[in-house]
Amino acid sequence: MTIDWSWIGDHTDDLTTLSVSHLQAALTAVFLGLLISLPLAVVAHRIRPLRGLLLGLSNVLFTIPSIAVFVLLLPVSGLTRTTTVIGLTIYTLVVLLRNTVEGLDSVPQKTKEAAKAMGTRPLRTLLTVELPLALPVIMAGVRIATVMSISLVSVATYIGDGGLGQLFTDGFQRNFPTPVIAGVVLTLLLALVADALLVALQYVLTPWTRKRGA
Repeated sequence: MTIDWSWIGDHTDDLTTLSVSHLQAALTAVFLGLLISLPLAVVAHRIRPLRGLLLGLSNVLFTIPSIAVFVLLLPVSGLTRTTTVIGLTIYTLVVLLRNTVEGLDSVPQKTKEAAKAMGTRPLRTLLTVELPLALPVIMAGVRIATVMSISLVSVATYIGDGGLGQLFTDGFQRNFPTPVIAGVVLTLLLALVADALLVALQYVLTPWTRKRGA
């Protein structure tokens, strides 16, 4: 299997455009998944009877094959980027919801009681105490969800989207391996760079973990 380097040089603009489109779809899904999972996780953490229901529902959604999810969404949102983002968002929920719940569970009860004793209202305690302390676990979920979303965007090629996944289709249809290899390499690079940036972001947002480990 050989690589046609001249093809890559001739299609640099196309590869850049597809990479940006690929990343936009993945990051939008993670952002929306985080917006949805945060309030649901708080509910699951505070109201124990709903915990199993919410986590179980997210697990059920995760078992649906990705192609089936996109096909089921077609009558609603059609052959659009919206279908891709909705499908990816569904898959992020199982990771983000569970990690956020576990992160909130990991906050010491004594810490919450101390905040309550100081007269801190529940919402403020959540925003200034619980969520910050839960952030390392939440960020671990964000990293997993981001890498997973970047890998799944290519599946949306079957509905006319798919970012770098279009290179796979093009290469297979023409029996031309160069686009396929380029798509694989660029997808891996996007995942690695995104994960590294999230690690750096977590490092900046959680300075107390550095002091504790010192």
